[in-house]
Amino acid sequence: MAKPAPAEEDAAALRRRLRRSLAAVAAGGAAADVYDEAAAALEALREAELGTGGRKGGGGGGGEGRRPAAEGGEEKEAVPVPPEFLCPISSRVMSDPVIVASGQTYDRRSIEEWFSAGKQLCPQTRQALLDTTLIPNHLVRSMILQWCTENRFNLPPVENQEENNVTNSDQKTFDEIFKKITSSAKSTEMRQAIKDLRLITKQNSDFRAVLGERPDSISRMIFARSTPGLQNDPQVLEDMVTIILNFSLHDSNKKVIGDDPEAIPFLIWALKSGDMGSRGNSAAAIFTLSALDSNKEKIGELGAMGPLVDLLDNGNIIAKKDAASAIFNLCLLHENKSRATKNGIVDVAMRAVDDQLLVDGSLAILALLSNNHEVVEMITEFDGTACMLRAIRESEFSRSKENAVVVLFAICMFNRTKLKEVEADEKVNGSLALLAQSGTSRARRKAVGILEKMKRNMHNRHSSC
Repeated sequence: MAKPAPAEEDAAALRRRLRRSLAAVAAGGAAADVYDEAAAALEALREAELGTGGRKGGGGGGGEGRRPAAEGGEEKEAVPVPPEFLCPISSRVMSDPVIVASGQTYDRRSIEEWFSAGKQLCPQTRQALLDTTLIPNHLVRSMILQWCTENRFNLPPVENQEENNVTNSDQKTFDEIFKKITSSAKSTEMRQAIKDLRLITKQNSDFRAVLGERPDSISRMIFARSTPGLQNDPQVLEDMVTIILNFSLHDSNKKVIGDDPEAIPFLIWALKSGDMGSRGNSAAAIFTLSALDSNKEKIGELGAMGPLVDLLDNGNIIAKKDAASAIFNLCLLHENKSRATKNGIVDVAMRAVDDQLLVDGSLAILALLSNNHEVVEMITEFDGTACMLRAIRESEFSRSKENAVVVLFAICMFNRTKLKEVEADEKVNGSLALLAQSGTSRARRKAVGILEKMKRNMHNRHSSC
């Protein structure tokens, strides 16, 4: 039997107990009661230093994934963190998620330490990573911040990872390339210089900071495209769009590019008129730029939503993903939600879910828009109730289940006649009852809310008989 901790036992004594128990475990061959003793000592030490289930400071460190204590010391229910928000390396909530060349997402500090240790394989896929460029995953960070706000979780602030210490060598290289782009009399030389700038901004993340020293460079590059021999060249268009995308990955450049009077209109034009490569990279650039609220507003006002929705509908799978990410980020600004709705996002997203294409991104967009009565009516017209129920049953991802039940809850709120359809499905499948037990915190709340509405509805029917 584990020895209970005396009430008067102080933290120092508890640490001694814990060290003795752990030493016995480490030596091997420990009996079961030694493990019990270690567990009891650890729990007692936690109680003594932090209070019941508590956590010092409510911030980072141990106990990731739980709410801080409520005011007055009342402990809130433990809230499990959605697994997709945890860094695969550290198992902690990602404060600065970044994408590596294999397409996997990690917390910046963890993956940088991984690379610094000389490891060149992706920790998850074991793929060799010849390019160790880290791309901020703003979509995942936005979703993490939303979850943290809803669950009163204190996310550690993002450290400033980028310094604008532009070397003389970088400035000289940029000026030499840029002179060929803007001043050469030969279109072949200009075309090659544009390719060179695309390559160096992709491979050298530090080089991207040079844009802060040359803030008019994007406009000048765009004007250079009017040169005969370049104007109708689809490869030049794609290269220029990709240069803007690469520069936008440097956080301090997002405002520089957003403030350039030519940059966003050029990206939107390419989004409408370019080939699939240009359109996809334009959507990716708009996505990264939309990390700033000021850019969200400009991008929405200048008419990006229509071509983004069209790309989500008709693009290849990579372009669709970039379009979905951009639309989601833009719709975090209230004014852009109505723009997305007017441009047919509900129709496109519902068909994507129904066709099992880009289900996760489409559900995220629909959940974001589902607090609007008009949007919910449109979703309902597309047989949204059955569609969301199927997504709850069949999706492999907890976040997709959550988004589906958020939409379903809105449908039941705005159209109570749909409760009968939900009730009939629940009797057969029990999906909501299961989600109420095992879903994310938000999913559980919405599932419980629907179940309670169903219960009241049944009670009212019986009472009226």
